[in-house]
Amino acid sequence: MSHKYKVHQLVRITHPNFSDKRASSSGIYEVTRLMPADQTGEVSYRIKSSGFGERAVRESEIAARASEI
Repeated sequence: MSHKYKVHQLVRITHPNFSDKRASSSGIYEVTRLMPADQTGEVSYRIKSSGFGERAVRESEIAARASEI
């Protein structure tokens, strides 16, 4: 499976877990690294938001920022 998003692209988390303290208040994250597919074949990304550090997400958990669709 190939990656849908590119490094430096801005994305948002599609279903944020509201109890997640790592969530950005703006909801916008920057893709910092493309990661390989897991056992199910789904690729992952490292994303970051200012003040919240980096986190890993699966491709199904993110979407392109509205202005980039």
